[in-house]
Amino acid sequence: MILINSIQGNVQSFDPGARVVDLLQLEWFETNKKIMRRNTLGGREIGWKVVKGFPVLQEGDILWMDDHTVIAVSILPAAAIVLKPISMLDMATICYEIGNKHLPLFIVNEEVLVPYEDPLFRWLEAKGYQPLREQRVLTNMLRSNVQPHEHGSGSTLFSKILQLTTKS
Repeated sequence: MILINSIQGNVQSFDPGARVVDLLQLEWFETNKKIMRRNTLGGREIGWKVVKGFPVLQEGDILWMDDHTVIAVSILPAAAIVLKPISMLDMATICYEIGNKHLPLFIVNEEVLVPYEDPLFRWLEAKGYQPLREQRVLTNMLRSNVQPHEHGSGSTLFSKILQLTTKS
């Protein structure tokens, strides 16, 4: 077994040359697991245990290499809800509502992606957001550093987001 203790780079910024690229296929939700043991498509067994500061795996991350082989992460496409907010207010509202449901959120370019859930899809349709269902690679999950908040009266997370999106 090959033990992984660091990310060596990413195939997008590294030319593997004559090396064979052996893919470790992961589901999006496996990219932040703390302990994992998997086999690559080429049959190599790899394992890792998260040490402090170990980042969430991203598409193309190089986990190991030698003179002949590069082992890189390949995140499998998954059913996703795709939203294209037309304004910052829509973006804030969508992100707030999805975050309030404690669902993972991905922002790619001008799109908001969420793993597909039928009730959420129907709710977004009912609110007029025109969600799409597509197969997408879910990578770069939004990491929130928001402090716990109250759902009662007073200043809410949503009101703070709205303050950020309105011009003074």
